[in-house]
Amino acid sequence: MRKRALASAGALAAVIAFVGVASVPVAGQARTAAANTTKKYVVPRTPWGDPDLQGNLTNLYEVGTPFERPDEFAGRRLADVKGEELARIRRDIQERTRAQQLAGEIGGTRWIWLDSFKHEKGSAAWFVVDPQDGKIPPQTAEGQRRAATRAEARRASGRGPADSFEDRSLWDQCITRGLPGSMMPTLYGNSYRIVQGAGYVAIQYEMIHETRVIPLDGRPHAGKNIRLDMGDARGHWEGDTLVVETTNFRDRSAYRGANPETLKLIERFTRIAPDKISWAVTVDDSSTWVRPWTFAVPLTIADTEPIMEYGCHEGNYAMTNILSGARAEERAVEEDARKGITRAPRAIPTDEER
Repeated sequence: MRKRALASAGALAAVIAFVGVASVPVAGQARTAAANTTKKYVVPRTPWGDPDLQGNLTNLYEVGTPFERPDEFAGRRLADVKGEELARIRRDIQERTRAQQLAGEIGGTRWIWLDSFKHEKGSAAWFVVDPQDGKIPPQTAEGQRRAATRAEARRASGRGPADSFEDRSLWDQCITRGLPGSMMPTLYGNSYRIVQGAGYVAIQYEMIHETRVIPLDGRPHAGKNIRLDMGDARGHWEGDTLVVETTNFRDRSAYRGANPETLKLIERFTRIAPDKISWAVTVDDSSTWVRPWTFAVPLTIADTEPIMEYGCHEGNYAMTNILSGARAEERAVEEDARKGITRAPRAIPTDEER
């Protein structure tokens, strides 16, 4: 069940791509009259000849997948975790989700609102694919100093995590989830849509209702003084893969506290099956991490998962409740103090914890 309203009127029209399949000989095997063959997927084309990526997409089945490699798989590669072992991992994710549902809530969100089913259909054990250890590389000394400076400024301000709506994240404020956050699996709203035209690709995100329009004509990026929460995207084709390079981020929405002046995200969209698109993102910021790193998330093409209207501000009871809950907690601490009871306020959960 989803936290959505009626389908948005006048949304971009999506075209469902056709599929072609061709048979080719299996490489390296002896040819006989009954030679084995394997079916190789042929990416369909738009009327103007580009690879066709269009359709309704979801990463619903990947909800709950660890971002980095769990310690239990130390020394192993992602490609080696497959078959029954991968199936077991996906079943474990599903069972944990169901257990949380039975408990009544997940991270403070009532289970009835969540896209929390069929996680066993997911196809990844974790997301970070480079480095091979499946871990985000260490931060540079500059990146560590920048993070420490932000933390100290926050501490020195004396503000709590919910003194005002401005103390909450851009996601809580219904402004943006940023990039690549807008396409990362989460509690609900995991639908997307890709629409193509000659010279352009548009990606529409259900959550926070944002749309990226990506030109493919080789134009340069916007000037360095133009900064956007979703960055400035430019795309091109490398064979059947759409490569999108995005720069010009704003400081407030730069991914994982990266330096917006030097951050570059390189996305690769490749249709690998009639119902699957591989989405890989390389995070390149030499002032924040000691080396570039890449994660990959499978996207499923599913007509059953169309984008719905995300009426965030109209129904943003979460912000009201977060702030009123913080005030109630402060009053409870004061009341305890009058009774001689000393305790720290309960922590307000972050977006990730919710």
